[in-house]
Amino acid sequence: MAKTKTSFFCQNCGAESPKWVGKCASCNEWNTYVEEVVQKTPKSATPFSSSTTQRASKPHRLNEIEKLEERRMMLQDNELNRVLGGGIVPGSLVLFGGEPGIGKSTLLLQVAVRETNKKILYISGEESEQQISMRADRIGKSNENCFVLTETSMQNIFIQVEAVQPDILIIDSIQTLQSNNLESSPGSVSQIKECTAEFLRYAKESGTPVFLIGHITKEGALAGPKVLEHMVDAVLVFEGDRNHVYRLVRSVKNRFGSTNELGIYEMNGNGLREVENPSEILITNNEERLSGISIASTIEGVRPILIEVQALVSTAAYGTPQRSSTGFDLRRLNMLLAVLEKRCGFKLGAKDVFLNIAGGIKANDPAIDLAVVCAIMSSNANIPIDAGICLAAELSLSGEIRAVNRMDQRITEAEKMGFEQIIISKFNKGINQKDYAIKIHQVSKIEDAIRIIFG
Repeated sequence: MAKTKTSFFCQNCGAESPKWVGKCASCNEWNTYVEEVVQKTPKSATPFSSSTTQRASKPHRLNEIEKLEERRMMLQDNELNRVLGGGIVPGSLVLFGGEPGIGKSTLLLQVAVRETNKKILYISGEESEQQISMRADRIGKSNENCFVLTETSMQNIFIQVEAVQPDILIIDSIQTLQSNNLESSPGSVSQIKECTAEFLRYAKESGTPVFLIGHITKEGALAGPKVLEHMVDAVLVFEGDRNHVYRLVRSVKNRFGSTNELGIYEMNGNGLREVENPSEILITNNEERLSGISIASTIEGVRPILIEVQALVSTAAYGTPQRSSTGFDLRRLNMLLAVLEKRCGFKLGAKDVFLNIAGGIKANDPAIDLAVVCAIMSSNANIPIDAGICLAAELSLSGEIRAVNRMDQRITEAEKMGFEQIIISKFNKGINQKDYAIKIHQVSKIEDAIRIIFG
């Protein structure tokens, strides 16, 4: 009887070691190595691989390579098309991650039942056919070309894939599948790598796009080895707070498009509704003017969005001032507070400062610096900012208002949403007041912006 061969794998990065070690030499994490049974098999034994002998490839000059026109498969979901870079590329492998219960399965099942002109195979290793059917009924859609398979064995899955010949393949989830080529349990590093590699070969050889749903760890990272994210063509992360109805799809990696795109959905009883104009939902319509609220014009991918910045400044109750931020970089908040102290003379060192970006949005655009500063000063002085004012500028350490890119789109979005004034940097060139109905204030120093807003 052949001896069973085992090896140790890091559950964080996938590094392999012949013996157990306490600290991983690749990712420096402690106590992440787990023993797994490994079994080497020839490539011809994999579910989807060619057994014929292939001629070795040879290098070609870059200018001699034939350029093929990029074909994209447009989905019925416009938000997902935007995040993918204008539709899904045939033969691409897309990894879809997010917290439990955030709506990953609902979104991809919604995609499956909407594509009535394409043959979809939805493979689930977590739910029964009855559960999936109940969710489809709740969505309120039906599709005769949507096939459902509840299976976890890779060998059985590819038998059904060959029989159905789908146009799009959806896997829910990659952590539940198991290949007979390995003796380790489902969800282990070796199983995830092997199953993903088999789907990658299938996608590239058949030209069928494959969606993989992946779990995440308690730290928020995608579960499994980091090499999993390197294998796939695109990594999409589903974000959102369970206390809010809005869900965000963000592209972390995309070989066929930009990684700055953002898709926004609204979760309701009938599934996920696409939000075509996010500026309307991210701005609170208050009947009365409140202090500590400002509106910023930001850019997410190719889409201009107006967001609401909320600030609260109060006397430190316990002696040590607190600095808290939700949706905004805390280190940048501390930097902006230091600018206010040094350049403008506002004494905020003994006060608590809390900052929040409304709607669960995470803003990384430096163009919201001016809105953050004005919201803090509004709360500190308890003076509300005029509801018709929008802001779009970066603040430097010297207190100078710096220019930001794509200002014409920001101004147009503010004008479309009914704002009467917008404050931008004086150094934004090519902005002509005659081209816009909204009044444009161009300033060079933070003091000039304060004078316009607070008088």
